[in-house]
Amino acid sequence: MLKNPLETPFKTVFPHGPLLEEVEKQHSELEKKYETLLKVNRDLNRTLVSFQANKQEAGYRWYKFKEGYSSSLVSYYLNSLKITSGRVLDPFAGSGTSLFTATDHGLETYGIELLPIGQEIMWVRRAIAQTKKEKVLDLVNKWVLEKPWKKERGIQPLPHLRITKGAFSQDTEISISKYLQAIEKVTDKTLRRILRFALLCILEEISFTRKDGQYLRWDYRSGRNSLSTFNKGRIKTFEEGIVGKLAEISTDLLGVSESIFPSETKEKDGKVNLIKGSCLEQVTKLKSGHFNLIITSPPYCNRYDYTRTYALELMLLGADEKRVKELRQTMLTCTVENKEKENLADKFSKGIFDRANLAFESQKYLAEAIKYLNALKDTDSLNNPGIVRMVKNYFYELSLLIFEAARVTKKGGYFVMVNDNVRYAGIHIPVDLILSDFATDAGFVVKEIQVLPRGKGNSSQQMGKHGRTETRKCVYIWQKL
Repeated sequence: MLKNPLETPFKTVFPHGPLLEEVEKQHSELEKKYETLLKVNRDLNRTLVSFQANKQEAGYRWYKFKEGYSSSLVSYYLNSLKITSGRVLDPFAGSGTSLFTATDHGLETYGIELLPIGQEIMWVRRAIAQTKKEKVLDLVNKWVLEKPWKKERGIQPLPHLRITKGAFSQDTEISISKYLQAIEKVTDKTLRRILRFALLCILEEISFTRKDGQYLRWDYRSGRNSLSTFNKGRIKTFEEGIVGKLAEISTDLLGVSESIFPSETKEKDGKVNLIKGSCLEQVTKLKSGHFNLIITSPPYCNRYDYTRTYALELMLLGADEKRVKELRQTMLTCTVENKEKENLADKFSKGIFDRANLAFESQKYLAEAIKYLNALKDTDSLNNPGIVRMVKNYFYELSLLIFEAARVTKKGGYFVMVNDNVRYAGIHIPVDLILSDFATDAGFVVKEIQVLPRGKGNSSQQMGKHGRTETRKCVYIWQKL
């Protein structure tokens, strides 16, 4: 743990040539600029800013969306910022934690989400809230007791992607195929999707795979990689997994959680509006001055490829190889495989596009960091040359989003963002400070950058080459005045 979380160590074993010296100089100046706004918030911890706190929350626990934050974190900021009315936007809605929590507080919410798995989670939760509880319970309990898939003679083969072939044992694959076939005999479309959703929720635990950041990790029992020694532990049978999940859903519905059935428990409840697509395109269509609060956590600049980690779910939802590739290139740049997005200028008004470009180009630390990383790439000293393009485009695209966010936020409204700082080739990239510079240029005032008491460690690769240091994990509070 850092003795002072407001200080970021900046030591590296690389020679202190002119380029590195300039990077360190700009980093120091940026830290000084924001040092009075960097404040440790001891109410925050990694459980609160991750999915961990949702594991016991009815409704939220059905699907373990590990990249999301907790409903408790959303409630914390709604209360601390005194957001009691109006509209809330999450441009990276994920599984909808921001939306469903805010509606429980009586707010109207809008969520933009690109990945089909996030869209499906939100659709099903919203459908359950709008369907008679008894109707859902009757179906779920019937399937738990009767297990109709076991009587099914036909099968519906899984539309595997290259990356998902061999993910299940033969018995599990057959059971899944029979379950899907049995679902087709349910006449109510909403109930069919609820049953398929239950299957989506257990794919990982009944498979040979485990979500592991940048990729799917494969258990040695899959036979996919003869050199693999990874053992994910006990793998549930299909019946064990699906019966357990359906029973969990039933238990939560019987509890009539406010977050699942807000209309049954509150006189005033909000409305969830789901917007499918890329936030870089969809945010431009939103009304100016429309939102009292934007709260979100974008993909981090950490090379995680969600189209790989969520490959099983994408497969079950019908995404083919072409669609997966399209999703990977459309999402906010955060992997080394992301290419530069074309025609971005056509998606934004000229005023916002020009101002965001100027903010990006004039950010001194970022310019020097990219210059330094490029120098390493040119001398084959960077472990992956795509890192430079990823870092550059990540901040470029977020600068555009932040300027649009300022446009759609009401005066006096807030933008709350959860994000991680990162480290590449030994240099720290203070995401919190760079984005706060963009926010200031866009018309926000940086109220605080709230630092978690404990930061984040580095990858073993970074530690091995450049030493062990922590990077800040923060929640940014920006206000439009």
